[in-house]
Amino acid sequence: MSRPAIEATGLAQRFGRTVALRGVDLTVEVGERVAVLGDNGAGKTTLLRVLATVARPDRGQLRLFGADALARRDAVRPRIGWLAHQPGLYPALTALENLEFFCTLHGLPRARAAACLELAGLTGDAARPAGELSRGRQQRLAIARSVLHDPELWVLDEPDTSLDAAGRALLESLAAGRTVVVATHDRELAARLAGRRLELRDGRVVDPPSLTVLGQPS
Repeated sequence: MSRPAIEATGLAQRFGRTVALRGVDLTVEVGERVAVLGDNGAGKTTLLRVLATVARPDRGQLRLFGADALARRDAVRPRIGWLAHQPGLYPALTALENLEFFCTLHGLPRARAAACLELAGLTGDAARPAGELSRGRQQRLAIARSVLHDPELWVLDEPDTSLDAAGRALLESLAAGRTVVVATHDRELAARLAGRRLELRDGRVVDPPSLTVLGQPS
């Protein structure tokens, strides 16, 4: 049997006097899609940053695909696609140049950039600086960047920012077949992207009854 995609135990994180995570345990199976819900300040972004190996927890253990992700971040990061709340693009580079740059970082052929632009419906924006794109099209470009390397684990923080219906459909299509952890305030989006939900409250996962299949009573 394969190991779970995510095995997190006792994740804790503090920023000064603010406690962001308080002993979070989480298991996500390969191919499972989980929505993380909660109010602002509940710890959603902190949890996702830890799961994406962008941040290190103060305490706890994290295994991704069976590997110790805290000790072997360089080994697991190529298997992760990370989409932060802000698009994180280079505004002076064109849409195509942004993706080509990340192709270079991932050791991918530059032709992959054009293919992902087309996938995101941005071929007509290839020569436009990213900083001149609308916020919704910037988000599409960021989505394309996050899947350039065809990650097995896709970690998404409020991915639907400024997206129209076509952009949301893009998210749904790209989520198919991947292990996904998505943080969102939008329960409708969560229902479309994920098959399980968990809720954070004050840095803790709420009681197990909240871990229900979306669309069914909790």
